[in-house]
Amino acid sequence: MARYAIGDIQGCYHSMMHLLAQVDFQPGRDSLWLVGDLINRGTGSLEVLRWVYAQRDHVRLVLGNHDLHAIAVAHHIRPPHRFDTLTELFSADDGAALLGWLRQQPLMVLEDDFAMLHAGLYPQWTLPEARALAAEVEAVLQSADYLNFLQQMYGNHPAAWDDRLTGIDRLRTITNALTRMRLLDDTGAMEFAFKGEVQDIPAGYQPWFKVAARQSAQASQTILFGHWSALGLYQGEGVVALDTGCLWGRQLTAYTLETGAFTQVPLDPRDRPVGAVGDSIRGRGHGCDGRRRWPAVGARTVIDLSCLVAIIITGHE
Repeated sequence: MARYAIGDIQGCYHSMMHLLAQVDFQPGRDSLWLVGDLINRGTGSLEVLRWVYAQRDHVRLVLGNHDLHAIAVAHHIRPPHRFDTLTELFSADDGAALLGWLRQQPLMVLEDDFAMLHAGLYPQWTLPEARALAAEVEAVLQSADYLNFLQQMYGNHPAAWDDRLTGIDRLRTITNALTRMRLLDDTGAMEFAFKGEVQDIPAGYQPWFKVAARQSAQASQTILFGHWSALGLYQGEGVVALDTGCLWGRQLTAYTLETGAFTQVPLDPRDRPVGAVGDSIRGRGHGCDGRRRWPAVGARTVIDLSCLVAIIITGHE
């Protein structure tokens, strides 16, 4: 029996199936750990969700920001993003049931040897504390009041954790840390606009997993996460980052929990929508000349007039 953790799939169904064949995944013998963002932006969101649901007894997964966004859009709480690829899922006969099942999934998994979440852990949290906080959000998402939560989920504030937070401010901050966070500033405030590479991080900010006083660094468990495609495959500080930018023309990655081995497959071209942002001549975060372009912290829009590409930074990316 083997456990395979897989980075952000984002609707890349064919790439996912190639990767599963590469590791010889056998349902009933092996299990999958999926770090969130199963759906959206690739062409096969419906197929991915159908496959994962069919294999649900052999899958552990956590919700990512794209998964939460899809649920909100399906309920007309948010308009679709211009690059969403969810229409087929929403119109399928089993689409509502699949999204209903997805809503019942956790924000964090904690086992004796590994922890898994989509984006990050606030530095003050131990792993048991983070798991308890995730359960607070899960209880609301899985309740009859979930629509009220989704209506108030979006937003960047409060930007810093405080144990005294209550109500929607508390739930939003927990959700943002677990599904959106990449950086924190020197005051401990989360920053959501930056999506670039580590060497381009502005002064005064650092990745959540490099914060010196991070409580989860003391844990015996290895922390698995995704979300940060420009970070790519990363191992250190007790974490393994698995979003290797498949959707953006790079690879989909599996990590074998028992051995520490990595397996990668390239993007299957069938998984990318025609005219998708981040095509082969640009890649995510590149201009037409191939140079990295990332918005300044706090920026709302970057427009590269050389190729008329607009990258819109929304409130739940």
